Amino acid sequence: MASSHAKDSSFLGGRIPPEIESMSKNLKDVDHDMFRRILKAVVSALDGKDCREVMRTIAESSTIPQERLGHIIAGMYRLLSEAIRIPTSSLKQEAFKEDLRELRIPEDFITDFSSVVFGNRRAALEAARSLNDPHLPTIEELKWRVDVAISTSSLARAMQPSVLMQMKLSDGSFKRFEVPVSKFQELRYNVALILKEMNDLEKRSILKIQD
Repeated sequence: MASSHAKDSSFLGGRIPPEIESMSKNLKDVDHDMFRRILKAVVSALDGKDCREVMRTIAESSTIPQERLGHIIAGMYRLLSEAIRIPTSSLKQEAFKEDLRELRIPEDFITDFSSVVFGNRRAALEAARSLNDPHLPTIEELKWRVDVAISTSSLARAMQPSVLMQMKLSDGSFKRFEVPVSKFQELRYNVALILKEMNDLEKRSILKIQD
């Protein structure tokens, strides 16, 4: 059974980020041409381009107070960043527009936002975001074996099995470490518990983007 689109199912989550809330208030009385100039500059910034000169030109030619303009730019950047993080298979265009309507954003502006999130530039913006987002090396290869210490300076460890592990990371480095079997079992249990909790959270309607 279909349900109405509720605020707690917004692509922004249960709480609207303050930058976006401030942007929606400061967009009042902004003419469409100026909005598009700002939007174009923000999209270029998301694409990894240096837009300081363009932003300076907008600020000098606009009658919008600089502080108010700053709120608009920050909110646009945050809104588009959040939307582009969500796959289009999960975030539908009409649901996205409805979320912006709930923020009282003018309809013409909603159309322009939607054209960025669902238009031809999306692939390039996603690629730029993945390059700019901070990330750690990933695991490319994992080897392990069980070892038993026969000769050791610690009587407590003598004849106790342990798991020797070696990881090859995407940056070419190797990490080697030893884990007692009891700790390995504890790790395995906690990972399984976290996966179960993540699965339970995904089933809760408050975290669903769309029913």
